[in-house]
Amino acid sequence: MRITDFDVYKDLLKERSGLVLSSDKSYLLDSRLSPVAKKWEFASLEAMTAALQGVPDTKLVNDIIEAMTTNETSFFRDTRPFDLFRDTVLPYVLKERVNQRKIKLWCAAASSGQEPYTLAMIIKEQESLFSGWDISIKATDISNEILDQARAGLFSQFEVQRGLPIALLMKYFAQEDEKWRITDDIKKLVQFNYFNLLDSMAGMGPFDIIFCRNVLIYFDEETKAQIFEKMSKIIAPDGFLFLGGAETVLGITDTFKPVPEKRGLYITKDSTYAEDVAKTEAAAQGTQALAQ
Repeated sequence: MRITDFDVYKDLLKERSGLVLSSDKSYLLDSRLSPVAKKWEFASLEAMTAALQGVPDTKLVNDIIEAMTTNETSFFRDTRPFDLFRDTVLPYVLKERVNQRKIKLWCAAASSGQEPYTLAMIIKEQESLFSGWDISIKATDISNEILDQARAGLFSQFEVQRGLPIALLMKYFAQEDEKWRITDDIKKLVQFNYFNLLDSMAGMGPFDIIFCRNVLIYFDEETKAQIFEKMSKIIAPDGFLFLGGAETVLGITDTFKPVPEKRGLYITKDSTYAEDVAKTEAAAQGTQALAQ
């Protein structure tokens, strides 16, 4: 692909989705965009590039963005964040929200739904603790096609074998031919909507917990900082932010800070969560010492 053509797509992706396409990824353009050019009946990829020079069709631009978006995901991906969600975050939120009895979660860049459905299953497994609570999971993505797949809740044998415990598969999925469909009691906990992280977040939230994992690695530092700033305005003062293992707020923003010894978990800059936990642990150790 010519350098000028590469620049067209690089600039388009950055402007419309925030994704940064480096020159070493130029090979992806031919493999991922050729099917788009064929769908739109362009004679070649170069012809489609020329069509983008004027005022491009919005649907064409959306197809290009969807083709270039990475939708890698799996149930219980990386395991550790979901252990932290179950063992650290949920007990805290359960205690702090006991009067409101309401919890709002947001999964940004939810892809085909494995992450929000994983959270829903974890919550469902502890439903006796949340009896009578209003719990909702908002799941968003920039790809309408992948959102349709997520809403269907239908997964291949390969997809359910990646990280999903067999006990949860048998409990929360029904087999349909060679695929597995998630049950309605899990599906109803999750609402899927289109959302671009570059857009305004005004009117969203406030969220108690935000999952935004393995997507910010595709953005530049300035865009990351802008997204963190917007998220800081729609998360509860004592809310929690989950990022991917290769992502961090350090050196990018001071609106969030890491939770000590809890990799991938962040709290708002004014949250006293870490200090409160430290005091509680110190008090417990003091009580044990006196009892000995």
